[in-house]
Amino acid sequence: MEITFRIHRFNPETDKEPHYQEYCFEPPAGFTVLDCLNHIKWHMDDSLAYRMSCRSSICGSCSMRVNGKAKLVCKTQVSDVVRPGNMVRIDPMGNMPAIKDLIVDMRPFWERMEAVNPFLRPADPDPEKERIQSPEEFRLYVEEATCIMCGACVSECTSLEADTAFLGPAALAKAYRFAADTRDGTRQERLEALQGHGGIWDCVRCNECVQACPKTVAPMEAIVKLRQMSIDAGLTNTVGARHVTVFTKLVGHSGSLDERRLPLEAVGFNPAKLIEMAPLGLKMLAKGKMTPTPHASVENVEDIRRIYHEVEGEEKKP
Repeated sequence: MEITFRIHRFNPETDKEPHYQEYCFEPPAGFTVLDCLNHIKWHMDDSLAYRMSCRSSICGSCSMRVNGKAKLVCKTQVSDVVRPGNMVRIDPMGNMPAIKDLIVDMRPFWERMEAVNPFLRPADPDPEKERIQSPEEFRLYVEEATCIMCGACVSECTSLEADTAFLGPAALAKAYRFAADTRDGTRQERLEALQGHGGIWDCVRCNECVQACPKTVAPMEAIVKLRQMSIDAGLTNTVGARHVTVFTKLVGHSGSLDERRLPLEAVGFNPAKLIEMAPLGLKMLAKGKMTPTPHASVENVEDIRRIYHEVEGEEKKP
């Protein structure tokens, strides 16, 4: 079956704007998308620029968008991504500027990674022997340690697309990897540095980074673990932390969320912010997300309250 590959092209030396170029051929059975790109470069157009190295899903260099979703093309079978009309579209990764064809500038990625201090900082002096961890201690961050820094999660991050100040899923997953490491002595410092604008509370939990990750890192889950770690460490005086605790408390009390109390208690005494949120509240009221009547508890709410108190480690309150 002949397939048309619609590929993003951009040469800053000759092009004012990016454009697409199509290449048609019949890939042999078992070809990956990277195999197809290599065929195009080696046999059809040697001007095509892209990154590749190991071809074994280890180096992470061949991450790019296939049909709008970031993938490692060395492990993506072309037969799995052919769209109607026998078409495959290939673009550079998102949230990073394209510098030529399918190659993006990775400097923003590395700058965010560097910002979280991605190395151990033990509290005690250098030991005479290697610091040993138990298997249980290693399992605290084993998934996050599998990151190959391909950038696929960053490419698909909707929070980063909306706000370039966001550290992004890869850097935050790396931050968790070291915050969870029992050999590191700066956990509190690490967590405090992630509380402000662009930190852990700015993730909207869209799950796109988890879907894009070619390994088992699940960056969003690492961010959630950082949030819980922060609350456990007493870092609760942020809108994000209050939102989580108030949300849980309200549902634990009535079995459903009281949309009116959530912003009031999460934002706190901040008239300017509450006035800013007023139009959203009116829209929610108009769409039935909030009711003018008092918030009612769900049926059998006592079961919900019992579960809540057990999970929170509290004794059941009258």
